[in-house]
Amino acid sequence: MTYIPQHALENLKKYQYKGVDRSLLSRYVLNPYWNWLVTLWPTWIAPNTITMSGLIMVIINFATLLYFDPVYQGGDGLYGPPHWVYFTWAAGLFIYQSFDAIDGKQARRTGMAGPLGEMFDHGCDALNTTLEAMLTCYAMNLGRSWWTVSSQILALANFYLTTWEEYHTGQLYLGVLSGPVEGIILIVVLFIVTGIKGPAFWDTPFLTLLGLDKVPMIANLVPNVGLNIAFMTYGAVFLLFNIVTSYINVLRTKLSNNEAPLRPLFHLLPFPLTVVLQILWLSAPTYSESRIIDSALLVPFLLAWGLQAAHLVSRIILAHVTKQSFPLFDSLFLWSVVGAIDANMPLLFNREPLIQHNMHNTRVIVYLTLAVSFFSYARFCTLVINDITNYLGIACFTVRKKDATGHWRRAASIDKMNVGKKQ
Repeated sequence: MTYIPQHALENLKKYQYKGVDRSLLSRYVLNPYWNWLVTLWPTWIAPNTITMSGLIMVIINFATLLYFDPVYQGGDGLYGPPHWVYFTWAAGLFIYQSFDAIDGKQARRTGMAGPLGEMFDHGCDALNTTLEAMLTCYAMNLGRSWWTVSSQILALANFYLTTWEEYHTGQLYLGVLSGPVEGIILIVVLFIVTGIKGPAFWDTPFLTLLGLDKVPMIANLVPNVGLNIAFMTYGAVFLLFNIVTSYINVLRTKLSNNEAPLRPLFHLLPFPLTVVLQILWLSAPTYSESRIIDSALLVPFLLAWGLQAAHLVSRIILAHVTKQSFPLFDSLFLWSVVGAIDANMPLLFNREPLIQHNMHNTRVIVYLTLAVSFFSYARFCTLVINDITNYLGIACFTVRKKDATGHWRRAASIDKMNVGKKQ
C-alpha cells in the first residue's frame, strides 16, 4: 500500500532544503555548542535516530507527569510531583532541542540529507508541541483550565503558521525570536524556576513581584495578573507578531514570483476551523462548567487534538517536499464535528446528546477519538516513510542506501561508488 502518488514521488529528487535562522542566541551561543555536540555521534548513527531520541526524552518527561498526577489535577503537595521532577523536564527539553538541532548536521556528515529527514523532523516537532504545552501549563500551575487550552491553541497555531510559511516560501524561516530556539530556552528556564520555587510561584502577581504595583501610573493601567497569565499574554502577542512577519515573507515570495498574494491566506483557514470545533466541544454543557476540562478527560482530549494537528501539518510538509497542492481538508476533522455537534445538541436542537448524555459515554468517545487520531497518524507516518525510503533508496533509522541492484549497503560505500562513476 502506498500513500504518495507516483508523480509526487518523482518530485522528491528535486527537493532542496532551504532555511534562514536570524537568531542571535543560535548564532553566537547555541550553534558552536551544536557543532561540537554532533562530533560526539558516530557516523554510523542515523540522523533520524537522533531526532527520535530527542522526542523520547520529551515522552519520558510526559510519562513522569502522568506517573505522579495521571488526572492532571495540578498544584503542589498532594497532587503535584516532587520539585526535582521539574529539573528533569528542563534537562529533557534541552536535550530534545539539542538533538533536534544536530540531526541535520549529522545528515550532512553521513550523506543522508534529504526530504525524509525534514518530514521526520517536522513530525517529531509536531508531537512535541502538544506535549510541551501541557507540561508548561502544569509547571505554571494552570492545570485544568481554559488557560491550558489557550496554551495548546497558541502552540499549535505557531507551528501551523511556520509550516504554512515554509510551504509558500520554500524555506524554513526562524526570526530573531523563534519558538524552536528562544521559546524552548525560555521554557527550560521556566522549568528550572518551578523546580526551585514550585508551581504556585507562577500565581504571584507580576507587578507585585517587580514592585510596580506601588507605582500609580502603572498600577492603574496594567492589570496585576499572575506571572502565568502574563506569560500566556506574551504568547498571544508573540503569535500576532509571527502572523505579521510570516505573511510579509509569504507576500514577498508571491510578488517576486508574480503569483496571487492573497491566495495563501485562504490556506490558513483549516487551523481556526479546527480550533472552533474543539472549543465548541469543550464548551459543553457550558463554557464555565466544561465536562471535559473539569475532569481527567482533558489530557486525552488535548493529546487527540495534538495528534490531529500533527497529522494536518505533516500533510502540509509532505505537500511541500513533493510539490503537491495545499491540503485544505483532513478526514480527522470529522471526529471533532461529530463530537462538537453531539455535545451541543441541547443548545442546537433542544434535546440531549445522542452519545455524550452521561460521563461514561463522554469518556468513551474522547478515548476513542484519541485512539483513532493515534492510529491515523501512525499509519500516515508508516506509509510515508515506506514510500520515501523505497523510492529514494535511503533508510530511515540506519545509515544505509540501496545500490544499483536494490540491496541495502552502508551509505558511505554507495556514495563512494557514485563519486567513482562520475569521475
